[in-house]
Amino acid sequence: MTLNEFKLSTQLPEVSPELQSLWFDAKGDWEKAHILVQDSTSKEAAWVHAYLHRKEGDSSNAGYWYRRAGKPEFKGTLEQEWEEMVDALLES
Repeated sequence: MTLNEFKLSTQLPEVSPELQSLWFDAKGDWEKAHILVQDSTSKEAAWVHAYLHRKEGDSSNAGYWYRRAGKPEFKGTLEQEWEEMVDALLES
């Protein structure tokens, strides 16, 4: 699956929980997106969790999750970060 196919999908694709979270976020369901990653201990889930808190406007909580993910705090737009995460997670 490509980034564009993922973006245009109208039904939840069979992908990892982290990608499912990003899919729900793109469809406007932040709460569902958050539920999918909040209890996971993977670095990938922590990265998505950081993005979600950044989007929410909670920069201190986002910072905590970026550190858990081993990622620097993203400085670009939310859309750029979302696309970077989807690309990376689709490749893994």
